[in-house]
Amino acid sequence: MTDRRLAVQAWESLFRAQHEVFEELRTDFDGSELTQAEYDVLLTVTRAPDMTARLRDVTGNMLISQPSVSRLVERMVARGLLTKCADPDDGRGSLVTATETGAVVFRRIAAAHGRSIADRMARLDDDELAQLHALTSKLRDSA
Repeated sequence: MTDRRLAVQAWESLFRAQHEVFEELRTDFDGSELTQAEYDVLLTVTRAPDMTARLRDVTGNMLISQPSVSRLVERMVARGLLTKCADPDDGRGSLVTATETGAVVFRRIAAAHGRSIADRMARLDDDELAQLHALTSKLRDSA
């Protein structure tokens, strides 16, 4: 049986570490062409085949509500970063595609953001990184 006190301590430590790392990495977007939320949308979309993802998949990867994601996507469409169309396989759904402009902006920011992440995570050696990945994956899989 899991020790409740230890579980709470581990949770608090994980939460505080995530918050501190997140706040530090958030500065990567200060003065950037994209907000962090826009970057997250483009991350999901550019990783999808043909740089096209279902809107519900984009929403599932975000930490904001579905209506907020929908408004964000509409703003990104207006800025020329994305296109949006009906999903031919699901009449109720939408497909979101990164435009060439969106992909170029994303790649430019992703390079700098990736370096920032690598710098922050360099505090851990490869074994610790693998262990962290395994533990956080285990926590996510149990949800």
